[in-house]
Amino acid sequence: MSQKKSTIRHRGIYLLPNLFTTGAMFAGFYAIASAINGRYESAAVALFVAMILDGLDGRVARLTNTQSEFGVQYDSLSDMVSFGVAPALVMYLWAFGSLGKLGLFAAFVHMAGGALRLARFNTQVEVADKRYFQGLPSPAAAAILAGGLWISLEYGYDVETIKYLVLIVTICTGLLMVSNFRYSSFKEIDLKGRVPFVAAIAIMLAIGFVMAQPQTMLFLLAVGYAISGPVVTLVMRRKWHNRKQES
Repeated sequence: MSQKKSTIRHRGIYLLPNLFTTGAMFAGFYAIASAINGRYESAAVALFVAMILDGLDGRVARLTNTQSEFGVQYDSLSDMVSFGVAPALVMYLWAFGSLGKLGLFAAFVHMAGGALRLARFNTQVEVADKRYFQGLPSPAAAAILAGGLWISLEYGYDVETIKYLVLIVTICTGLLMVSNFRYSSFKEIDLKGRVPFVAAIAIMLAIGFVMAQPQTMLFLLAVGYAISGPVVTLVMRRKWHNRKQES
C-alpha cells in the first residue's frame, strides 16, 4: 500500500514543473489577447509574467529531480508562443499596423528568430557549453520589446514618432537570437551556497530598484544583457587569439 502511494506521488510531482510551463504559455496567449483588445500595458506585463514562470519551471524541475524529455519539448513549445509569437504580434498590433509589409517583415523576423533559436538549442543541448547560450535567449529578446513598450506607455511616447526605431529593435532581437554571440547562462551560480553579506545587500537593493521602476529597470537589464553577448564573445576571441599566438 505504501509503495503504491509513493508511486502515485512520484507520478504526480512531474506535473509541477509543467504547470509553471503551462502558466507561462497562458501568459503569452493573454498578451496576444490583450494586444488585440488594445490593452498594451497588460500585454507587456503578461510577457514579463511569462518570463518569471518560464524561469521557475526549470528550477522546480531540477530541485524536485523531475526533469524529463517531455518537459524539455513542452517548454520549447511554450517559449515559442510566449517569446516568439506573442512579442511579434504585440509589436505588430501596437506599432507596425501602418507600415504594411515592412511591419509584417519585422514582426516575422523576430518570430522566426525565436523558432530557429529554440530549434538550435534543442539540437545542441547535449554538446553545448552549459555556461553559455549561443544567441540571445528568447525570453531576453521578448523582455527588450515588452520593456520598450511598457516604457513608451508609461511616459506617453507617441508610437507614430518611434515606430521605425521599434521596427529596427524588433529586427535586431530576431537576428541576435540566431547569432553566434555567447551569453552567460548564469548556471554556474550556486543558489544553495552561502553568499557574502555585502552580496545579499546588493541583491536586495537591485530587487528594490526593479520594484520601484519595473518598466525602466527590466528594460535596461534586458538591453544590458543583449549587449553583453557581443562583448563577451569579443573578449573570448581575443583571449583565444592571444593564446594561439603564444603557442
